[in-house]
Amino acid sequence: MVTKIMSWFDERLPITATIERHLTKYPAPINMNIWYLAGFLLIVVLVIQLISGIWLLMSYEPTAEGAFASIQYIMRDVEYGWMIRYMHTTGASAFFALIYLHMFRGMMYGSYQKPRELLWVIGWFTYLLLCMLGFTGYVLPWGQMSFWAAQVIMSLFGSIPFFGEELLTWIRGDYLISGITLNRLFALHVVLLPLALIVVIFVHILALHEVGSNNPDGVDVKKFKDEDGVPLDTKPFFPYDIVHDLYAVGVFLIFFCFIMFFYPDGGGYVIEYVNYEAADNLKTPEHIVPSWYYTPYYAMLRAITFPLFGLSAKFLGFVVMAAGIAIFVALPWLDRSPVKSIRYKGVYSKFFLTLFVISFFVLGYLGSVAPTPIRTVLAQFFTFTYFAYFLLMPIYSKYEKCNPVPDRVTLS
Repeated sequence: MVTKIMSWFDERLPITATIERHLTKYPAPINMNIWYLAGFLLIVVLVIQLISGIWLLMSYEPTAEGAFASIQYIMRDVEYGWMIRYMHTTGASAFFALIYLHMFRGMMYGSYQKPRELLWVIGWFTYLLLCMLGFTGYVLPWGQMSFWAAQVIMSLFGSIPFFGEELLTWIRGDYLISGITLNRLFALHVVLLPLALIVVIFVHILALHEVGSNNPDGVDVKKFKDEDGVPLDTKPFFPYDIVHDLYAVGVFLIFFCFIMFFYPDGGGYVIEYVNYEAADNLKTPEHIVPSWYYTPYYAMLRAITFPLFGLSAKFLGFVVMAAGIAIFVALPWLDRSPVKSIRYKGVYSKFFLTLFVISFFVLGYLGSVAPTPIRTVLAQFFTFTYFAYFLLMPIYSKYEKCNPVPDRVTLS
């Protein structure tokens, strides 16, 4: 009976064929390691964010007068409202932690090289949408840090020469940050950006399954196939990888719940302490700082303290900060190495990737603390080393000596 029903559906809609191609029989490389778990966990966190976000939406009031009070109502009076909110705030940090790991894995194993250039670009758009979602969601509680972080970030558009002030007024919907600004960010956060994110992730998965997953060795697993045309160095995603991933989900949820229940503000990094105060446009916080996942770029913004060619330091800092995010999309065309994986690349690639990671963490710290003259100098230095990884890549990746790449994957 069930077979007949499925046959009836398959004749009209290829459900079984789609499930087999994209899930049960999808050929995954046999040497995928722990770094590949981040992609699956990102889908888990996406589901958590969508469910908790819809639940919060039911009790949130997107007005300047009622936003902060509605958050307090959710936390104090809505049944399990505190848990749903902490689930959402913890999920936001988990989202960025996982996507940074996902991107780093791609950089290590050359997952942006041919034929996966478009896959990498689509993944970058996912990251960009996450940044926009994170910012719009950060403003919605309408606490002190939410309000003033929005003030700082939005004012950057006003630094654009010739039309910046008009653009800033158009973005805010008013001459100051006000209720209409909050309403616009609310609409973006709950409607446009989530829909765009889901579509981009869907296209990203389709592109991945078209070109196939990369592997730690960076070799083409499609080169050697059996008599049925199945790559020899792959295994079906189900049940092998799915069981492995579900175990990782269990471990991840243990840590997720520990933070959510016992450490929900993350020491002021997940929820800033000053954000427990209602927004006050007459009282500036002592130290304005964005969420931890933006602090490397915030440090770049503050590192530019001098005007150049008639352009203000504020505008130049905005350009450098935006370039720090945008430059990832150029990786497929900057890397001239004949090999993909860091395992077989030369010493220069390993050195600059290590330098990039150090720069990213140091900039993250510098962006989270108050600026001082020495910290500003450090931010300028590590901004330079951050961009050096990308801008010097066409040179060091082309001329360095690489190690021999095996014909087939290794299990080490």
